[in-house]
Amino acid sequence: MLGAMADEGLSGRLIVATPLIGDPNFERTVILVLAHDDSGAFGVVLNRPSATGAEELLPEWSAVAAEPDVVFVGGPVGRNAVLGVVEHPERAGVDRFETVDLNRSPWDRADDPGAVRLFAGSAGWGVGQLEEELADRAWWVVEAEAGDVITAEPEQLWRTVLRRQPGVVGWHANWPAEGPLAN
Repeated sequence: MLGAMADEGLSGRLIVATPLIGDPNFERTVILVLAHDDSGAFGVVLNRPSATGAEELLPEWSAVAAEPDVVFVGGPVGRNAVLGVVEHPERAGVDRFETVDLNRSPWDRADDPGAVRLFAGSAGWGVGQLEEELADRAWWVVEAEAGDVITAEPEQLWRTVLRRQPGVVGWHANWPAEGPLAN
C-alpha cells in the first residue's frame, strides 16, 4: 500500500493537463499522482484505455478489473510493466489509493480487492521537473473524487474533472479537441 509520507506533496491528487502542456503524450490527460516527494513524482494516466483486454495480460485479475476491463496506458515510462490500483472511497488523500501486487492472486488478499484498474506504463518526473511544469502552467492540480480512478467513462474524465472546478479552470472543459481554431 502507498504509505503516507511526512509531506505528501501532490500524492493522492490529480494533475490535469492544460492546453499549454506541449507534450502529445500528456495532451488532455488526467494523472493520479501516486508518489511525490523531494526525489520526484510518479503517477498513472487515468483516461487512456488501450485496446488490450485485461484477460489477455492478467487473466486472473480480469475478474476484478473495473469496466472497461482493458489495460490502460498509464504513461510513456515502462510500458512493459503493469501496475494495479484500487480505490478506497472511504479513505482520504493518498491513503485512498492502493497499489496491488499483481504477481499474487486477487483472492489471496485478506480483504476484497474491489475493482482494480490496470495500467501498462506510468508517468514519472525527476527532481523538480513536475514543479517546473506546474510553474509553466502545464498542469492544474485538483482533488481526486471517488470514482475518478475507476470511472466507466475514462474518455470523458478530462472534461468531467474540469467541469467540477470553479472559475476559469472549469471553463476549460469546453476547450475544443482540435485547439482554439477548431470549427
